[in-house]
Amino acid sequence: MIRAVKGTRDLLPPDTAVWNRVESVAREVFRAYNYQEIRTPILEETQLFARGVGTDTDIVSKEMYTFDDHGTSLTLRPENTASVIRAYIEHRLDQRPGVQKLYYIGPMFRRERPQKGRYRQFFQIGAEAIGSDSPFVDAEVIEMVTEMLSRAGLSGFILLINSVGCTDCRPRFIEKLREALKPVAPGLCADCQRRAETNPLRVLDCKVPEDQPAIDTLPSILDSLCEFCAPHFAAVQGYLTDRSIPFEVKPRLVRGLDYYMRTTFEVTHGNLGSQNSVLGGGRYDGLAESLGSNVHSPGIGFSIGEDRLVMTVDQASGAALDIFLAPLGDAALRHAGELARELRRSGVSVEVLAGGKLKRAMELANKLGARYALILGDDEIAAGQYSLKDMQSGEQHRVTREELFTRVAVKTK
Repeated sequence: MIRAVKGTRDLLPPDTAVWNRVESVAREVFRAYNYQEIRTPILEETQLFARGVGTDTDIVSKEMYTFDDHGTSLTLRPENTASVIRAYIEHRLDQRPGVQKLYYIGPMFRRERPQKGRYRQFFQIGAEAIGSDSPFVDAEVIEMVTEMLSRAGLSGFILLINSVGCTDCRPRFIEKLREALKPVAPGLCADCQRRAETNPLRVLDCKVPEDQPAIDTLPSILDSLCEFCAPHFAAVQGYLTDRSIPFEVKPRLVRGLDYYMRTTFEVTHGNLGSQNSVLGGGRYDGLAESLGSNVHSPGIGFSIGEDRLVMTVDQASGAALDIFLAPLGDAALRHAGELARELRRSGVSVEVLAGGKLKRAMELANKLGARYALILGDDEIAAGQYSLKDMQSGEQHRVTREELFTRVAVKTK
């Protein structure tokens, strides 16, 4: 038997109903904040991620799916911010008026060890606001994230925020951090020993429990923010407080991508275990320039791990079958086909049993979770009245065609 590739999976009903609901909520929230959809290729030139994400990140050094295509190195996208900025530059979206607010929903690919909520093909819901460095935009993006999670049915999540400084103050902090790491690095994990030399800031993002006591002794970047970054971060906190959005400042939060600067944020949830992040994001004011733009294009964005979000929301909220038609006989089956067509056009979900006895029909309607079952026989058709059964209460009524449409339509709104 041929099975799905390790780290991938089939999404099956009824679970796909929850996925559709989450994506529908996301699109509603994006529309409310005036974001428009962008769809980028899942294949990009490898150099895009090496330059954008950073060669010293785990994503680029360990996790990308890269292959040679007749002399060109291509990579399945491991994330989408770099792709969106590439499209922004290529199609000169900086020439359009106002902040460019773009969102995406789609698959990403990383060759990491499969674990709870993490897959080698995974899905992200993300957004980018490009063209403003205002802390007001930062707060609005974070507000949009919390609104989306709440509407999707997620409660009990924790918003963590931090600032990682800019190209002025961060290098000075990194040197201070590098000095502080010298006496403790030998006792850290192998990855952190390497990062202590190549990318010290990434040590703060270590998830190895045994390393945390040593990491807690390292200096805080918040003590090294410059005259521009400190008030920017204070303003972000103020805007969030104005909107009654609870948050925690976490000085060790740096995220895993090199392009972040100033505001970074993450949302965690207890139901996901030790790897408890639902989404992450931050500001990337120099990313466009690093990818070849001649125009300063500051931006901020986020990505939600849709696989992990779906795991935490109410699984019982999937779509149910509205009505099950049980025709008795060939004439009734023809009538049921015509009736089902009209019901479906009115937005009602319908299943028709093409042959079978009444007892089996009721058993199947119950197994499918139908709200109603409608019995159609020669007598019902001749009388112009159907027998409608409420599958939850067990009550059964005779209804006309008009009454049927009214009752089912009301219940499905």
